[in-house]
Amino acid sequence: MRTQMTLRCSAVGIYAALMVVANPIESAAAPQELAVVKPVKGCAELYDVDLVAIGGEGSSVTSVAETTSNGIPVCSLQGKLSPAINFQVLLPIQTWQQRYLQVGCGGLCGNITLRSGASDGCEILAGGGFVMAATDMGHSANEQDWGLDEQKRIDFAYRAQHLTAKAAAAVIETFYGQSARFSYFNGCSDGGREALMQAQRYPDDFDGVIAGAPAMLFQIQNTLFHGWQAASNTAADGTVILTSDKLPVLHNAVLSACDDLDGVQDGIISLPGQCNFDPKTIICANDAQDSGQCLTAEEAEVVRKFYDGPRDAVTGRPLTAGQPLPGSELNWQGVYVADGKNGKFMSPMAALPVLRMLAFSEGRTNFELSDLRFEEATLDALRARHALFDATNTDLGRFEAGGGKLILWHGLADAHIAPANTLAYYKGLQHHMGTDKVHEFVRLYLLPGMSHCGGGQALGHLDLLTAMMAWVEGGAAPEAILTTSIGEESDFGQPDFAKTEKGGPPPRKVLDVDALPPMTRPAYPYPYVAEFGGSGEVTDGGSWHMGPSAEVVRLRDWPGQDLFSPYEPANQ
Repeated sequence: MRTQMTLRCSAVGIYAALMVVANPIESAAAPQELAVVKPVKGCAELYDVDLVAIGGEGSSVTSVAETTSNGIPVCSLQGKLSPAINFQVLLPIQTWQQRYLQVGCGGLCGNITLRSGASDGCEILAGGGFVMAATDMGHSANEQDWGLDEQKRIDFAYRAQHLTAKAAAAVIETFYGQSARFSYFNGCSDGGREALMQAQRYPDDFDGVIAGAPAMLFQIQNTLFHGWQAASNTAADGTVILTSDKLPVLHNAVLSACDDLDGVQDGIISLPGQCNFDPKTIICANDAQDSGQCLTAEEAEVVRKFYDGPRDAVTGRPLTAGQPLPGSELNWQGVYVADGKNGKFMSPMAALPVLRMLAFSEGRTNFELSDLRFEEATLDALRARHALFDATNTDLGRFEAGGGKLILWHGLADAHIAPANTLAYYKGLQHHMGTDKVHEFVRLYLLPGMSHCGGGQALGHLDLLTAMMAWVEGGAAPEAILTTSIGEESDFGQPDFAKTEKGGPPPRKVLDVDALPPMTRPAYPYPYVAEFGGSGEVTDGGSWHMGPSAEVVRLRDWPGQDLFSPYEPANQ
């Protein structure tokens, strides 16, 4: 699906206003739209697309229908790739601009979600300029034991996204009479793992790959990381130790200690790698009358464990690449901190299915979190399926040689996946391929204040999709990217009734924190950080410019760091 072509394109995501400040930035390619291409066949004729050659016997188009996606006329196609990969493709009838966008699926997937993240304000997406596709990755979310099936493990690991790309290409060729000029993959969380898996295993599938907060170290992330967080906050009687009402107290203490490390006090920890906050400093005094404004010694120990992570009891070496960073505390709510002593949080739900079905070389269907041993022997046992599920292969030579571009991004206030994972992968790329070579086709953005895949108290919105288009099609490598506290997601790809649907997780307790004011700020490729110019409003991105390189995230020596290196991918 990849083609080589030079084309100028709009780059809404590039913060052009920063041209006027110190360290000027070269402007992005000027806007130039691709011509709109109309279908050459009717929607109903897509039933005839032969998918057997792609997915094997039993593969077929299962439904087609003309409908609208938030007011844009589309042909919606659903199909099945053997044995059980379901996918959907939305094909604009009047607005297609010769681009294809495949979006990743979060968690353990099991459903089709056509949502493009990190593309707030992308006009081409909102206007229906892309064909979009997504897959359930070969199983249903209602299946409790799908991970015990060898084929479904393979489909989840890598096959489903690759075959969906091939199927969508065949559908596009049939419907429009031509292939897409440019193809992109955009995913976050497990979708970020899927994005990297495409670049590593199938370097010809996409011209540009955007991988946000990638769960690329799947084997560790969903076992030792979330297993430790869950165990650390569970008392012997099964109740929760640290509850969400203490998170504002903790977060405010962290801000007091580290907010001004970047020279301004703005409610955001921009340099968490330089923050040395000790939770013991806010332990309640023996005569404290109000324990709501401090931590008990037991609660402070939970916080310490969260930040530090699991360690082998004998060697003392850490068993994860990194842990949540200072400044992320408010985002712990619901992940590994419940609203009440008898409440529930996400980490056990993230860890148990993986521990029981996927992580080890054999199924352990009766596995409980109490069975998880935090020791190097467990890490070594998880290596058996490293080459299947993990996407940490640092040999992107074929992707780079074909002209592929990669944007990595991670919120520094992410509670779900440690930003150290993404930095470790980037450093691994540099070590294997060379710093100069990596700079030619990779950018990494570590984003202050941002939670998991966006959101958070501040600066949780950005548009990397437009920036990627400018890079792939016009040769303008992204530099400054505007991040904002308020953003407008595109509803293209979502059903028109999505906003009125009921369901989803129960509402969380509203935390007692002061909202930050609306703000904008540029983010720069690692290792550079934004620096306040000394005049103007701190909330105005125009008052910031590119500052020096900085240790934004600390990396550490741990026995799994060799996982970020070249390896031969496994088929099972």
